[in-house]
Amino acid sequence: EVGPGLIIWLPDGAIIRKVIEDFWKDEHLKAGYQLLYTPHIAKLELWGKSGHLDFYRENMFSPMQIENVAYQLKPMNCPFHIQVYKSETRSYRDLPLKYAELGTVYRYERSGVLHGLLRVRGFTQDDAHIFCTEEQLEEEIQKVLDFTIFILSTFGFDSYEIYISTRPEKYVGSLENWEKATDALQKALKIRNLQYEIDPGEGVFYGPKIDIKIKDVLNRAWQCSTIQVDFNIPERFALTYRGKDGRVYRPIMIHRALMGSLERFLGVLIENYAGAFPVWISPVQVEVMSISEKQAEYAANIYKILKEHGFRVKLNVDSEKIGYKIRQATLKKIPYMVILGDKEVSFQKITVRKRDGENFELIELETFIDFLSKQINEKK
Repeated sequence: EVGPGLIIWLPDGAIIRKVIEDFWKDEHLKAGYQLLYTPHIAKLELWGKSGHLDFYRENMFSPMQIENVAYQLKPMNCPFHIQVYKSETRSYRDLPLKYAELGTVYRYERSGVLHGLLRVRGFTQDDAHIFCTEEQLEEEIQKVLDFTIFILSTFGFDSYEIYISTRPEKYVGSLENWEKATDALQKALKIRNLQYEIDPGEGVFYGPKIDIKIKDVLNRAWQCSTIQVDFNIPERFALTYRGKDGRVYRPIMIHRALMGSLERFLGVLIENYAGAFPVWISPVQVEVMSISEKQAEYAANIYKILKEHGFRVKLNVDSEKIGYKIRQATLKKIPYMVILGDKEVSFQKITVRKRDGENFELIELETFIDFLSKQINEKK
């Protein structure tokens, strides 16, 4: 009833997405990026100017007519970020200028290649564009590589396959600029001692790219991160900045996505952890459960204190047997269960059970709060 390849995020997935987005935004602000929000559609002529109509049309949805003007669902965010760059006169002092957006895009993938969360038609890219001088290009690519590895390793991914995708048959721009862009990508990888392979002809129409495929616990590779150098779109949109000598120059544009799309990244996270997420990502971090109805009031108080400390907590004071409650919480891969019986009430303490079955009996609530806070803050 909705349409193939269009994803609806359920409540638990939406919580995971919020955690990822909050982390992503905070780290980008620390790294000097400015956040943007842009529309989901634009006039069709914008996509003609960017080159997408000539080189990407088969992956775009059909245009729509509004008041005799053709509009297009966006397949990319870059033309909007270019409009922000063009909204002011730029100087060399402004560069590098970094815009980041969790932007939802729509691409017409053939129905035969759609695959769960991993290949969809509507998805949110963790997108960013860096406008820099030619002298800044190499350093900025290295910074993006470092940022990518930091983000991926925080989520537990430390094994990669890296490729440089070179000029395709259909491309824009001069061969000289393509060579400069490819050389800059190769040099950055060599400086960081990152092993890579060449993927001939798999670059995008406007420039070569680094593709980083992350490997999960089963050693399967998933394409997520990409870094693309672009001399061509700044030229098509006549982007300029004024140099130290007062002359006008053309900036270089780096397109980059660290996680790729939130939908695919969640799919890879689910596969990698088999649903047993690290506590900082888990939609429910703690389930508080009573052994019988006699402990319901104490359980409700423990639940309230944990909620007040900002933890994602579920309260279970139903009349089912405690073995059933533990089994259900374990099947849902909830990291910690707080189990409360007469002994816990009498000592005003708690028993904590990990999802792997290990128990910590009769500990102070404050001890558990400190332990949990540390795990979440350090993203264990």
